[in-house]
Amino acid sequence: MRAARENLFHLIEPLLPHVEHPARYLDHEWGSCEEQDGPFHLCMVYADVYEVGQPNLGVAILYNQVNAQEGMSCERCYLPWKDMADLMRDRGIPLLSLEGAAPLASFDAVGFTLAHELIATNVLETLDLAGIALTSAERDEDDPIILAGGPSAWNCEPIADVFDAVLLGDGEDSIVEACACIRAARAEGLARADLLRRLSRLPGTYVPSLYEVRVDETSTRWGYATPRAGEDVPEVVHKRCVADLSETPAVAQRIVPYAGIVQDRLPLEVLRGCARGCRFCQAGMTYRPVRERPAEQVVSCGVEGLLASGHNEISLSSLSTTDHSQCAEILDGLNAALEDRGVRVSIPSQRLDSFGVDMAAAVAGGRRGGLTFAPEAGSQRLRDVINKNVSDRDVESAARNAFSAGWRRMKLYFMMGLPTETDEDVVGIARLAERVLEIGREVVGRGPKSGVSVSISVAVLVPKSFTPFQWCGQLHPDEVRRRQQLLLHEVRDRAIRVSYHDADVSLVEGALSKMGRAGFPLVRRAWELGCRFDAWTSEFDFDAWRAAARDCGLDLADVACEEFPLAARLPWDHTSPGVGKGYLQREWLRATEGVTTPDCTRESCTGCGVCPTLGVGNVLWGERA
Repeated sequence: MRAARENLFHLIEPLLPHVEHPARYLDHEWGSCEEQDGPFHLCMVYADVYEVGQPNLGVAILYNQVNAQEGMSCERCYLPWKDMADLMRDRGIPLLSLEGAAPLASFDAVGFTLAHELIATNVLETLDLAGIALTSAERDEDDPIILAGGPSAWNCEPIADVFDAVLLGDGEDSIVEACACIRAARAEGLARADLLRRLSRLPGTYVPSLYEVRVDETSTRWGYATPRAGEDVPEVVHKRCVADLSETPAVAQRIVPYAGIVQDRLPLEVLRGCARGCRFCQAGMTYRPVRERPAEQVVSCGVEGLLASGHNEISLSSLSTTDHSQCAEILDGLNAALEDRGVRVSIPSQRLDSFGVDMAAAVAGGRRGGLTFAPEAGSQRLRDVINKNVSDRDVESAARNAFSAGWRRMKLYFMMGLPTETDEDVVGIARLAERVLEIGREVVGRGPKSGVSVSISVAVLVPKSFTPFQWCGQLHPDEVRRRQQLLLHEVRDRAIRVSYHDADVSLVEGALSKMGRAGFPLVRRAWELGCRFDAWTSEFDFDAWRAAARDCGLDLADVACEEFPLAARLPWDHTSPGVGKGYLQREWLRATEGVTTPDCTRESCTGCGVCPTLGVGNVLWGERA
């Protein structure tokens, strides 16, 4: 039953002295949109604490987009930390929005950003705190419509039962259309089931309740989703795609938080999509094609955002910022506009070549901290398998250029458990780090006073949907730990520091990435056993996840490490980012042969299928270096 829409901040105000970081729960930040009068109210939820969710640029884009519409209002909500959640449950206080302190259950629609797989239990915790039924089938006629979108919507099947509708791909247009559809359907008095059918007719909108799961000889054990008998819905739901970013407003995060957040700077999206074709990278496949925002638009948005927010740092955000054909123009424009204002410009994603180093130098100014590159694999053979298109010479050249330009610390990102990986490849990580360190000492000098150091961060490959590795099994956690110890043993220089991901956390992430809709009982049981904030090292409870798996008759390692037949129908085949399954199969076969595929923005089309399928194309504003 829909809750009454009213401001209930007076209920949580007495709790603030009794919780950590009470600033998480304060409203009326500078730059936020005040609650608007109007017939339709949406609440955007990032199901993690405020300081993690507030910097999310995707939420900011949708927040501004909805609030710009006549008669629509969008507010935000974040998941309270455990101390506040316990107090709210004890006192019977429902989860509230930030701007208007209204119960989530009073909104017309609630939208979740699925940032990663481990957010699944947090979604259930959010709905439970809000007093909203956990699944679509359990909700009453006038309950809020629960929407979802974001990077992990590409295999939302383990929690698909939770959502009334899932918006695939770019959300600028689809969120407004979905809200308008819900508003009109409510005004007409449509039954909830008919409202969902109407939503399903919007391009890029997947309504899970209108599909059923079948398991047969053509599928994996998780089956495949197909339209229910009598339902007029597409066999495959293709994503929405903004064809030209220059025709959309450049959005900067303008809300000034009351407390420190994890990325306390002004993010600017400079481009969307990536054509480099790294075979492990889900974002690189699902965000295609490449669409650059013109330099002048980025610069003007940055200047405007700084004036509105007062930030002292700008972050140029994308999957590969230094690939932007006007990257130099963007930096020159920002530097000219921000001269003598004490504003720093950062590039979180940069190419492992001299151009990337040059761009890093351009933004660093006189400050040289650490520089980060991602070779991903320790041998050339394995980098060819994953289509990294980076040679040993590229790594060495980037290191030499970086140390010559004044950097003293270098961080190298790698992955473990890549297909065909051997012990020799693992040892290669140590050897490559040693070579980079030696180059630093050659350029800067030896001895502790030089300050030269190298750090290695090693993640575990989690095979993701809509990548060429989606058929692969994940490396067993016991083998992960053995290879981690092998790497530690091979790194003998104290100037090289090694960190690596927890094998058990990666295992749960891998299981959630593989499962179909039958995985929901596992997520629900894990939440019932107390699992939440699973992405937090301090909060992750592997014993509870194992217990939940046992209760559901599952073994996490069996699920995550399972290989899928290349011809099998997969649990997520009823959705599509536009990249063809045939292309992904070809890329998997090329991976097994160690054959690389070029970047289509620099060479010819590689036949991924996204452009003809979606009627779009790469949008570049200059020539790529």
